[in-house]
Amino acid sequence: MNKIETGVAKKSVKAEDTTKQQTNVDVNKDFLFQKENYRLLFISLGFIVVGFILMVGGRSDSTDFFNYEMFNFQRLTLSPILLIIGYALGIFAIMKKPKKSDNQK
Repeated sequence: MNKIETGVAKKSVKAEDTTKQQTNVDVNKDFLFQKENYRLLFISLGFIVVGFILMVGGRSDSTDFFNYEMFNFQRLTLSPILLIIGYALGIFAIMKKPKKSDNQK
């Protein structure tokens, strides 16, 4: 009979543990990203898209003619700067902790 009683006691302890786990899960139902994080993420995506669009072009129509247009400011300087800003802003948007609202205090 001791084995049966011990088994029942263990089951009741497990039931108590699961209720504690459920209450801990219920408390943390907030989203990881807030509105500001998404806004920064979409702005960074815009910088990246514009940077790649500015990098396109500069090809030559004929193989006998070398097109120096591919070495202009837009493709060599402006586009990489926009890409770096976009990637840095994207990393910042992901890493930024959201502000705590009044409900969480």
